[in-house]
Amino acid sequence: MGALHAGHTALIDRARRLAGSEGTVIVSIFVNPTQFGPKEDFSRYPRPFAADRALCTAHRADAIFAPGALYEADHSTWVDEETVSAPLCGAARPGHFRGVCTVVLKLLNIVRPDTAIFGLKDYQQCAVIRRMVRDLNLPVRIVAAPTVRERDGLALSSRNAYLSPEERAQAPVIRQALLAAQAAWRRGVRGGEKLRRLVWQTISTAPLARIDYVEVVDAASLTPVVEATRGATIAVAAFFGATRLIDNIQLR
Repeated sequence: MGALHAGHTALIDRARRLAGSEGTVIVSIFVNPTQFGPKEDFSRYPRPFAADRALCTAHRADAIFAPGALYEADHSTWVDEETVSAPLCGAARPGHFRGVCTVVLKLLNIVRPDTAIFGLKDYQQCAVIRRMVRDLNLPVRIVAAPTVRERDGLALSSRNAYLSPEERAQAPVIRQALLAAQAAWRRGVRGGEKLRRLVWQTISTAPLARIDYVEVVDAASLTPVVEATRGATIAVAAFFGATRLIDNIQLR
């Protein structure tokens, strides 16, 4: 959605490597209104297009697809994925993934890429898009790229700019909590509820944190697990002030 940072440019770099010298790398930039809730930050979402274009050029993208609009005034067709999108952010933000699936399908239909690359910070988004591509037989390969982080572990996000200095100082507790759960899992703690409580309690040590959810889920279906086996995912959403941050870790 623009406001590009090092997390996005890592995706462009990955695309360049996959495309090689003969392939074409296209970056889509579109602040999609249909994935914002009525009380969310669509109107104030940053749109620094000149800076975004400079970053795309510096990282050897061949083109930017930046439509002014993608929806007709009487738009009435939507794409709903009904299973993977239901928990986590889907439960917390009704209608969000309907907007995501609809715009991603439109982008894929217009651009017709061989490969599309998404960041794993939005783990549920990757899972939903994979399911949509599978179920609708779309001729595209979905590649999920690792999360890029600040030096203190905070996942890069355009929304980090909304954090006050005090909130920014406390926000890395999300990553610390996830790493604590991973360490416990490596020591033999397998109970999903025990790991969930550990993450919740660790984040709660930050006075400015307000937890939206902490869940330990199956990596593909995103359903909660009783016993966390290899590959299970711990997903977190938490508010610092009005800013909602998400992160996750896969247990390995």
